[in-house]
Amino acid sequence: MCKEKPALKPLQLQNLNSIDDLKFDSQGLIPVVIQDAENKDVLMVAYMNKMSLEKTLETGLATYWSRSRKELWLKGETSGHYQKVEKIHFDCDKDTLLIGVTQIGVACHTGERSCFFTRLA
Repeated sequence: MCKEKPALKPLQLQNLNSIDDLKFDSQGLIPVVIQDAENKDVLMVAYMNKMSLEKTLETGLATYWSRSRKELWLKGETSGHYQKVEKIHFDCDKDTLLIGVTQIGVACHTGERSCFFTRLA
């Protein structure tokens, strides 16, 4: 476990005038697919609201919206398993984000590197 928060590295908004150009759902959320920036493995899926996306851009550390706790969630704040954001893409409909991260530790709360470790078919 990383005991120290990684250095902050702000990100610059590109190809949008404002995050208001993104399509958030009726609850103010946008789904986010989190991918290992180096090997492209999908690590997890989460949600962001405008505030969590702004915080992510400001710090360079992945911050999500916890739907269960109804609060901002800095990934790694409790576990030490931070996600340093390398890049953020939006899809053609502007209603989903793909975030490339450097994962410190594991992404899944079960201790697995990825949340997608159980095969269905």
